[in-house]
Amino acid sequence: MTRPVRAAAHIWPGGAPDYRTWRAAVLRAEELGTDIVFGYDHFHKPAVRRTANGIELEPVQPDVTNFEAWTALASWAEITTTAEIGVLVTGSGYRNPDLLADMARTVDHISGGRLILGLGAGWFEKDYAVYGYDYGTLRSRMDLFAEGLRRIEHRLANLTPEPLRQIPILIGGAGERRTLPLVGRYADIWHSGLDRETFRRKNDIVKQHAAAAGRDDSVIERATNWTTAGQADTLLAEGITLHVTELKPTDEGYDFTTLTDLLAWRDANR
Repeated sequence: MTRPVRAAAHIWPGGAPDYRTWRAAVLRAEELGTDIVFGYDHFHKPAVRRTANGIELEPVQPDVTNFEAWTALASWAEITTTAEIGVLVTGSGYRNPDLLADMARTVDHISGGRLILGLGAGWFEKDYAVYGYDYGTLRSRMDLFAEGLRRIEHRLANLTPEPLRQIPILIGGAGERRTLPLVGRYADIWHSGLDRETFRRKNDIVKQHAAAAGRDDSVIERATNWTTAGQADTLLAEGITLHVTELKPTDEGYDFTTLTDLLAWRDANR
């Protein structure tokens, strides 16, 4: 399957001056011609991991301006007209999976069939603890993720009315034991963020799991994080056609430089 090269903007609300600034960034990204606009599913702004004396520490999420993802998505579905929209990615432990499927179906209808359902296991402990969710262990979160995917697939097939299209499932991650089998079984988009050699190896694993699930792996769109045009050229040769750039706010708003660079590269490769 030959896929078009696509560009996505991952627009962070954490630290934005206000909601209207975040909203305006979504509209600007669409105006520039972005294929997909993503938010994130964190109740606090994500923080970079820290180290001390060579030991990785739990990241500290600051208490700054932030907004909830799925209520915002319903708004985006109304204010945008061409870009696909979604969350990169929804934490499986925060919502009943059947309810989440219904939420996704509803946003899909509001948007006229432009929703991408991004899903992951979740990992920031503060998001769980402050909102009263059980953080558990990596194993328990992955168990919830796997069960959630099964239930979401079932619920989407049994809603009235059904979604306007088969809602694409995006799975983020590259864990070989738990995540990649789920990618092969469920994903329409796989977001990995890997270097070329690691991607090659893990992509072969995805192909094996897709075959075991009776799927043609070519139906899975490969996605990664945007860095440079040269790196994107290298990854495009490996079959990665969707690139995502992060837009993080400052006190003055958002800088669209990396997005315009990505869009220029996309247009040159279409």
